Amino acid sequence: MTSLPPSAASLLTRRQILHRAALVGLGTGISGALSPVSLRAANAAGRKLRVAVMALGRGMAHVRALLALPDVEIAYLAEVDPLRLAAGLKLVSETQKTPCRGVVDFRSCLEDSTLDALFIAATNFWHTPAALLAMQAGKHVYVEKPGSHNPYEAELIVAATRKYGKVVQMGNQRRTWMREAIAALHAGAVGEVRFARSFYYASRASIATPSRPAPPDLDLSLWQGPVADEPGREIGKFVHYNWHWLWHWGNGELGNNGVHTLDILRWGLRVGYPRKITYTGGRYWHRDPQETPDTGTAVFDYGHCGMEWVQSSCVPRSAEKPTAECIFYGDNGTFAITGGTTTGWTVYDPKGVKVSEGKGPNAGDASHIGNFLEAIRGNATLNSPIQEGQISAMLCHLGNIAYRTNATVQCDPDTGRMINHPAGEKLWKRPYRKGWEPSL
Repeated sequence: MTSLPPSAASLLTRRQILHRAALVGLGTGISGALSPVSLRAANAAGRKLRVAVMALGRGMAHVRALLALPDVEIAYLAEVDPLRLAAGLKLVSETQKTPCRGVVDFRSCLEDSTLDALFIAATNFWHTPAALLAMQAGKHVYVEKPGSHNPYEAELIVAATRKYGKVVQMGNQRRTWMREAIAALHAGAVGEVRFARSFYYASRASIATPSRPAPPDLDLSLWQGPVADEPGREIGKFVHYNWHWLWHWGNGELGNNGVHTLDILRWGLRVGYPRKITYTGGRYWHRDPQETPDTGTAVFDYGHCGMEWVQSSCVPRSAEKPTAECIFYGDNGTFAITGGTTTGWTVYDPKGVKVSEGKGPNAGDASHIGNFLEAIRGNATLNSPIQEGQISAMLCHLGNIAYRTNATVQCDPDTGRMINHPAGEKLWKRPYRKGWEPSL
């Protein structure tokens, strides 16, 4: 395990600890040394699980879901932003009877031998490095999408799951929310499906001015973690969200939102890696530091079928009024799935006349997270194991390589590896800060 850098080695300052203790009654110190923990599923059917949540932006949704689920205790919250950490601890203290400890560096949580799982809701570039450290410490992992920052990491996190034998679920919640819809599609609602489309339309503003500057006491070194320093880049301007739109840290909209619906298209089509990928578009709407495209179309060719993702991040295209998140085109008609926590679907005949419709159960983060917890206990099969999730993440990585190299990426459909693309190979792996490169 990588040692903590001096700038991030301590937990909260003594004053902060005393203040948080007054709010939530911080418990006793971390116990035990690092040691692998076996799955223990055979005798864990109703066992209370102790978990930690890393990063409290998207992670606050994890916290709320965990607080709503039975037989789980949030033992730690880890966050480099003291304002976010205080808010998270306050929320837990208002609901959970047992004390929760707040830490700056998530790695200190991993030293607790009684901790069962780490929830990773940090920046994309932390997903695989943090997951590997957690698995090496014997913890199960719930990691938000995309689960990796680049193709090298996509392969690495899957290899680590196999090596350490841990339960690892990716946070592409639609794998739980849309199960009934995909079952109806696979039952032959529109016959053989030949093509599928999904959309992401939004109204993102310019990133020239950050929506909220980083707090002065935020640990920027730990926030960046494994990412090598980039001369001249003002990190604080891009915390906590706009890092998505710079290649040094993010994966653009394709890796941010595209991964959700591409995963559903791939699931519906029953496909894995494609034969070739294109992603064309550009930055058209704002003159700001953004590097990733705000508008574009990514197309994935499987030979016998295909799919595409259409993006308009800064203009919602309101006149088009798309009502479906994912659309499948079959021999006998069209199958359209509406998104959100309440999933519905509509079947149209070849002339566009509505034939039937259906609706799934109300769902939310708790349903997908609950599936992960029950899998740890041995009571369920994961709805989105990391091996499956990383195929969809790889589509995004390969799409971004196609965009950045202005080329069609030829792909080995068995392995996901690029074929004869030297320019793309340079983007397969990122440079890491010294001492931070993830490894098995």
